[in-house]
Amino acid sequence: MYDVVVVGAGPAGSMAAKTAAEQGLNVLLVEKRQEIGTPVRCAEGISRESIEKFFEVDKKWIAAEVVGARIYAPDKTEIVMSEDMAGNEVGYVLERKIFDRHVARLAAKAGAEVYVKTTMIDFERKDGKVKLKLRKLGEEWEVETRILIGADGVESKIGRKAGIIKTLKLNEVESCAQYLMTGLDIDENYTHFYLGREIAPGGYAWIFPKGNGSANVGIGVLPKMAEKTAREYLDAFIEKEGIEGKIVEFVAGAVPVYGEIETAVADNIMLAGDAAYHADPITGGGIANALSAGYYAGKVAAEAVKRNDFSANFLRKYDDLWKNDFGRKLRRNKKLQLKFIEMDDALLNKLAGAIAGKNLREMSVAAIVKELLKAHPKLLWDLKDLF
Repeated sequence: MYDVVVVGAGPAGSMAAKTAAEQGLNVLLVEKRQEIGTPVRCAEGISRESIEKFFEVDKKWIAAEVVGARIYAPDKTEIVMSEDMAGNEVGYVLERKIFDRHVARLAAKAGAEVYVKTTMIDFERKDGKVKLKLRKLGEEWEVETRILIGADGVESKIGRKAGIIKTLKLNEVESCAQYLMTGLDIDENYTHFYLGREIAPGGYAWIFPKGNGSANVGIGVLPKMAEKTAREYLDAFIEKEGIEGKIVEFVAGAVPVYGEIETAVADNIMLAGDAAYHADPITGGGIANALSAGYYAGKVAAEAVKRNDFSANFLRKYDDLWKNDFGRKLRRNKKLQLKFIEMDDALLNKLAGAIAGKNLREMSVAAIVKELLKAHPKLLWDLKDLF
């Protein structure tokens, strides 16, 4: 019998387990893969503030430090953004294989039991508790818990069975492909983003430096708009940009771009990270929100155990916390995403040209859109109330 069982040892799950264990709860953290942190399924970027509010930075899990982001319109018009206004995608580029294991180790150090190669087969609510069936190396067993935290990724099995989320539509998820490449000649002081329907319909391509001439080179496309696979778009992007280097690793996956969900809880259950669609609809970045969500879930779990109240009504305290933190941004950026995927390359070039060369170092993301509104009010007038 556990107070909390967390399924999924990514940033959200490990953070939830760590926080709950630090509050004195009896916690089990399970991960279906053999190794925590593999395979890497994101570009690994995060702002300094987002990581430093939870951890003392260890250089072992920092692959590179960047000072800003460069955004390229289809015609190569360039917009330079400094770190303080480029969102959660610049600052540090992590070594997720090391970072994720670090957070899981902190959870274990705090007292959580951590099992890898362990799959949750099924669960059911009974008598105010949750009974889970787990499998490890062919052996099945059951555990009971007061609270189940689903951090089991996009299309969460826990979330769907609990009726919290539904299967994503083709315009609510990005299909992503990424190479880790070495031997590259790139500006390693910046992350690089490439826009355009021809390059990445409904998404963008990226280069995230990892030091010593290596980088994550990837792409995300909206399946509803794409005519090829994400990997085919990625190969075409690399060829078009003349990126020369050696491919040493390939990963593919899906990122939710749903926006804010109504609730991430049910009786005895909370969802965090991609399972709760906490990824940013504009950038697809999810590490920062996942860490925050995991922290809040762990805190509310401790309160629930103390009150002996595991109802959805009580657990909505968790909804209040993550919504007040980054929920508004999810709502706003979903509206922005829907607006921008309507734009053809000619319009993207026009908008980029309106702010290229401006001193963006003193601006915020909201201020950029305000600047675009000044330049082209008729085109973006329906966005004015978002800021």
